[in-house]
Amino acid sequence: MDAGIYIPIISDYGFKATFGNEADSLFLRVALQALIKSETPIREVHFDKNAFEALTIDSRSGIFDLSCTDEKGNQFIVEMQMGFAPYFVQRMKFYALHKFNTLVERGEFDYANLPKLYAIAFLEKSILPTANFHTVANLRSEQGEIIDNQMSFITVELAKFEKPVNEVETDLEKLVYTMKTLHTSEPTQYPAFWNEEWLKRAIDELDTRKMSPEERAYFARITAANAEAVKAEKIRMEEIKKIAIQKALKRGKLTVEEIAEDNSVSVDFVLEAQRQADNR
Repeated sequence: MDAGIYIPIISDYGFKATFGNEADSLFLRVALQALIKSETPIREVHFDKNAFEALTIDSRSGIFDLSCTDEKGNQFIVEMQMGFAPYFVQRMKFYALHKFNTLVERGEFDYANLPKLYAIAFLEKSILPTANFHTVANLRSEQGEIIDNQMSFITVELAKFEKPVNEVETDLEKLVYTMKTLHTSEPTQYPAFWNEEWLKRAIDELDTRKMSPEERAYFARITAANAEAVKAEKIRMEEIKKIAIQKALKRGKLTVEEIAEDNSVSVDFVLEAQRQADNR
């Protein structure tokens, strides 16, 4: 709460208050339209209650998600992944294919009338071997010819977006710029496009100065729970690295410096792992 005026959109609370705001879906609708590069406005969205009510941080992977349907029956899965996630594409496929199977069964296996399905992921880090921050993937041939666009995988890698505010033009760029910078901005630095209604409403939801006592209490509970989850995950990952380091030390084929580099840790971390192994 003391870090800034605005809660980060990429936090659990911020994601729920903006993308998952069932009472006011304007931000979500404009964001989805920008993400799928559609010229047609999305008029309505209906939340999948099962997914929406479970919206929370996953202490093992830092994922927040929601599922919704627009007025044309198009299906959307939206996820936020914090931290490094080298296998996140596999997780996207799992969610999307599960939803696809549900749609097929619901339509009594009528493949001709399936709605479009968009699996959308925001990643804090970069994981794809692509240059652009926004990637749309469909089933294509070796020559790049579209085979099927019923299912689309859309990935936004926040770390790859580096446009300065004076070069931000599209709604997609405005969305990603806001997600990256809102929580670190001062009132004197606000870009003009933050006054656009869809962004203004979302930003108001994240303004700590406008929070009710109940909202502050809820935010405090979410923050405390997430801090504990992050702490527990850090400890778990350190233990996994220690085991890997101790195995490497036992084999005796690499130097301490090489083991530290391979495991992205300091030499002191390796020496501490070695000391613990020697004391057993």
